[in-house]
Amino acid sequence: MSVRRRDFLRAAAAVAVTPALAATGLSAAQIAPARQRQTAPVWPGYDDAIVIDFLGSPGYFNYPENPPLDAGMVANARTSGMTAMNVTVSSGGAKATLARMSPWFSNVERWPDVFQMVRTVQQLHEAKASGRVGIVLGFQDTTPYEGDVSAVEVFHEMGVRVVQLTYNVRNLVGDGCLEPGNAGLSAYGHQVVERLNDLGSIVDLSHCGKRTTAEAIAASRAPVGITHTGCNAVEPHPRSKDDEDLRAMADGGGVVGIYLMPFLTPGRVPTAADVVAHIEHALNVCGEDHVGIGSDLSITPIDGSDEYWSKHREFVAGRIANGIAAPAEDPEVLFTVPELNSHRRMDMIAAALSGRGHPDRVIEKVIGANWVRLFGEVWS
Repeated sequence: MSVRRRDFLRAAAAVAVTPALAATGLSAAQIAPARQRQTAPVWPGYDDAIVIDFLGSPGYFNYPENPPLDAGMVANARTSGMTAMNVTVSSGGAKATLARMSPWFSNVERWPDVFQMVRTVQQLHEAKASGRVGIVLGFQDTTPYEGDVSAVEVFHEMGVRVVQLTYNVRNLVGDGCLEPGNAGLSAYGHQVVERLNDLGSIVDLSHCGKRTTAEAIAASRAPVGITHTGCNAVEPHPRSKDDEDLRAMADGGGVVGIYLMPFLTPGRVPTAADVVAHIEHALNVCGEDHVGIGSDLSITPIDGSDEYWSKHREFVAGRIANGIAAPAEDPEVLFTVPELNSHRRMDMIAAALSGRGHPDRVIEKVIGANWVRLFGEVWS
């Protein structure tokens, strides 16, 4: 067993940063399962807030099979306190993407008391009022359009409401963050941005290269999102963003979501304090109206089992082999923040921000209200 795996298991059993968990009196070995059962809020405003994790999934995410939901995953979603998630359904070309979209309609139909499709702000509020988790269909690449700008409207009509322009590498729209050429937004990319603006879909610049990010912010008539990233000024990494791009995004009315990935702290396992450090830096750079969360994780906590580790290694090895893995993607490091390995992580983040002295007004914005404002300005 690797040192890093032991580090994960040790951290998952450690006392969380939130005072409410620290005060339970449970032993270290009991803390992790206690977090998984936790349903009472540790931040007093949590139950009333609209809570949005704008990149993730109710089921296992960043996992080779992206398996169907089971009873435990549904229970985690039901008790998470989350109002909505941006769920990635893109998968290469159009045919593969349609196959990945289809199960989400089935999930909503199978568990209508737990999930609701969200395409409008009204539906988002309906999800909150009914205690359901809203599913916002999103792309993490524009390859499903297959070079045809008319396909933007086709997928929009099917419910896709957030579109990331590139993944880590180059596509027809522009360069991803790992492309050394840093060529920026293509002529076709400008057409895609324009069409997304016309239809009322959020332009997402996560994973985009520096020039693609800057040029898309300038090209978009609507505020943009950077749904899941970190701050290079805190810890540099190709998947994170420079302050100048964060400021430009905020100046245009956009929102940045801080992720809970190992890219926050390349070379070591990130902690809850590291997550808060990136959030606080983004607040300082962008202002309180422009920062949210996009965890890039499943609602369901990683169980740390031998089977999960085996599948994780398979998943990361495949990404490395395909040339799409980012620096710090390591088969021996899980994609999570061990202290926040809970279906209640958004509540725990809120409590951690409160413990740092942030007012309730700001906390409510970070855990969801800023995304709601963006939806209202972009979605038609």
